[in-house]
Amino acid sequence: MEETQLKLYSYWRSSCSCRVRIALNLKRLKYEYKAVNLVKGEQFSPEFSKLNPLNFVPALVDGDMVVADSFAILMYLEEKYPQHPLLPQDLHKRAINYQAANIVSASIQPLQNLVVLKYIEEKCGSGERLAWVKHHIEKGFAALEKLLKDHAGKYATGDEVFLADLFLAPQIHAALKRFKMDMTEFPLLLRLNDAYNELPAFQDAMPEKQPDYVPS
Repeated sequence: MEETQLKLYSYWRSSCSCRVRIALNLKRLKYEYKAVNLVKGEQFSPEFSKLNPLNFVPALVDGDMVVADSFAILMYLEEKYPQHPLLPQDLHKRAINYQAANIVSASIQPLQNLVVLKYIEEKCGSGERLAWVKHHIEKGFAALEKLLKDHAGKYATGDEVFLADLFLAPQIHAALKRFKMDMTEFPLLLRLNDAYNELPAFQDAMPEKQPDYVPS
């Protein structure tokens, strides 16, 4: 493993943090795991607020450099640590990766995070939380199935792991494990999930493998 000054502020269940953990594993970058308990509100501590004023994980500290937001962190890692590229050279394939990543990061994940689910529960009742989540995941997954059907190989955009896979794997994991969704309508995503389950860099980044994991 390459020696670095990297620190990752992370929460075990955060799919945004999981994306970054996968990237760090793929690039074989050693990092210090700094747990931030979102349930206990540790993201609002003065220490963490200095790193990310939005009070979201993940945040990456690389020496005197601080980068927050998973997309920004991944692009930073890609440019500074080019080993195992996260983006293909082919421009069309690169665009598909951006689109797939953005569907997850903009149209699915933000609508299932703790802040949103708490708001839905307060305004609409606890029974509406799961229906809300499933609606938005299913909408996003349907779009991903259509987007990737002509581009997927063993992985999302061919036979190499790229950016789209880093966003898809944690989101599919959450749908299956956290929200207990029926994925039979999304055979392509299920097939990709099987492929991710064979990759140590992905599996070592999953929630259950993190030091702050709390069994439910």
